[in-house]
Amino acid sequence: MELGNCTRVKEFIFLGLTQNQGLSLVLFLFLLLVYVTTLLGNLLIMVTVTCESRLHTPMYLLLRNLSIADICFSSITAPKVLVDLLSQRKTISFNGCFTQMFFFHLIGGVDVFSLSVMALDRYVAISKPLRYVPIMSRGRCIGLIVASWVGGFVHSIVQISLLLPVPFCGPNVLDTFYCDVPQVLKLACTDILMLELLMISNNGLLTTLWFAFLLVSYMVILLLLRSQAGEGRRKAIATCTSHITVVTLHFVPCIYVYARPFTTLPTDKAISFIFTVISPLLNPLIYTLRNQEMKSAMRRLKGKLMPSDRV
Repeated sequence: MELGNCTRVKEFIFLGLTQNQGLSLVLFLFLLLVYVTTLLGNLLIMVTVTCESRLHTPMYLLLRNLSIADICFSSITAPKVLVDLLSQRKTISFNGCFTQMFFFHLIGGVDVFSLSVMALDRYVAISKPLRYVPIMSRGRCIGLIVASWVGGFVHSIVQISLLLPVPFCGPNVLDTFYCDVPQVLKLACTDILMLELLMISNNGLLTTLWFAFLLVSYMVILLLLRSQAGEGRRKAIATCTSHITVVTLHFVPCIYVYARPFTTLPTDKAISFIFTVISPLLNPLIYTLRNQEMKSAMRRLKGKLMPSDRV
């Protein structure tokens, strides 16, 4: 193909989650429920941590940052998918597609760095309890939060910078419901082998190594807890198991999507749906249902907002 005569596509067409109209309506109602619950759950965490002075500690400030990222992450894809489920023709402009990919990888990167900082916070709290406050000071905690957003931005810029020079001048149908690197790159009008290998190493390999590192870190933390006893040990184990669950739910789909050749498999849409829609919902549920301090703070907040009339 002569790339000099290539006319860049102006839009991409999604095949979406399903072509069945009846199933589309069921998925619309389900996704709407999940999206609203995700927003409310994460907003509840944000408001509780902000309003409860007892939660103004590094662990909960980092949790609030993760909730902000989860709201943004689900909002990148869910509103567009909801509209498409009720539409006959599911399209997105070329610029809109690349914008979606930019924010998708920006917030995805923020999630990865935030989960890593949360692991660091738990390690310091358990291995160096007497020095925890000066090490994880409020200023340092805010600095780590800012660094997670800068890291996500750099990661996303790298992805988009590698994709922008690629010519897209022929096929424009994406067998998915949102724009992401593996699906979009397959539509390129040029040989993508080297770029695909670069993307796999940049996304998949690093994600796999990072996941292994975090799991080892939490195993070390759990081993350190063996020397402790009492209520503090129980709370620390509950917190760490919650973190491990969230890390696994986030990283395993990432590894599935990015750590293999960009070929289409029958399970791709289901895994992508869990990654983009279900995971942001589970995070607040896991952190609140297993955290007695957070549940107590929510009850106190409810008491302040809706005081009882009983004397």
